[in-house]
Amino acid sequence: MPFWKPAHESVEWLSGVAFFDGFTHDDLQQVVALGTEVLAEPGAILMDQGDTGVDCFVIVEGSAAVRVSGEFVATVSAGTMVGEMALVDHRPRNATVVAQSPMKLLRFDAQQFRQLLDQMPKASERVMTLLHDRLLAND
Repeated sequence: MPFWKPAHESVEWLSGVAFFDGFTHDDLQQVVALGTEVLAEPGAILMDQGDTGVDCFVIVEGSAAVRVSGEFVATVSAGTMVGEMALVDHRPRNATVVAQSPMKLLRFDAQQFRQLLDQMPKASERVMTLLHDRLLAND
């Protein structure tokens, strides 16, 4: 079990995260089985611009700064997924993401991310909406 909590507590923990709004109890159990709980302290680099994307995160608690070429572009917080773009388009990371506060994250490696999208239409829909919104914001 990748979580420190018993499975039923992990499902409850994720049920309050905006990214998982509308997911059923069974859906959340699948998410728990796929993901790994990660803690990050302020200043921790979650991903570095230019690196190969090998994982993505759903922010459960805390916030992080997004920087492109060293310039601050956004703050991301609980309920947001980060790092998915590099897994979808198989290109290097387009931003650096650094924890601004203590964070609790749910990590998916590339294989787990593909499973999440393949097995859970609701997760796939959320990721596609997120990508669409980010592409519109970059125009």
